[in-house]
Amino acid sequence: MSENHLEIAVGGVVLALAVGFAVFLAQSTGLSGSSSSYPISASFRSAEGISVGTDIRLAGVKIGTISDLKLNSETYRAESILSVRNDVRIPDDSALAVASEGLLGGSFVEVIPGASLDYLEAGDEIIDTQGSVSLIQLLLKFVSSGQN
Repeated sequence: MSENHLEIAVGGVVLALAVGFAVFLAQSTGLSGSSSSYPISASFRSAEGISVGTDIRLAGVKIGTISDLKLNSETYRAESILSVRNDVRIPDDSALAVASEGLLGGSFVEVIPGASLDYLEAGDEIIDTQGSVSLIQLLLKFVSSGQN
């Protein structure tokens, strides 16, 4: 009889751990179902290095992700939707730049905060954007400028 109680206790612990892991996984991947972010749009000349799911960082801290990225066939620019955490307020004169974690690292979108006292709200657009800087293009410019 005591073996039966032990099996039930162990089964309960395993079930609790599985549920806890599932909740943690849902929260860390953004599948929790709660609307804890607001959308902001931005248009980039080049979205090289970024895709859906790319981190958005402010002062090195992740504050959101890219939730949609598509080509505008009229302007030939990459239109993006950024999902930003609700607890983060971004001044409306802020800028965005595609930055790299290093020579071999991945890319992320950096928010360069402005000084405005007005803040972006859901659906607003950040106008000032800068695409990624290609290391190969920089090297080619350096090499070609040395030949003159």
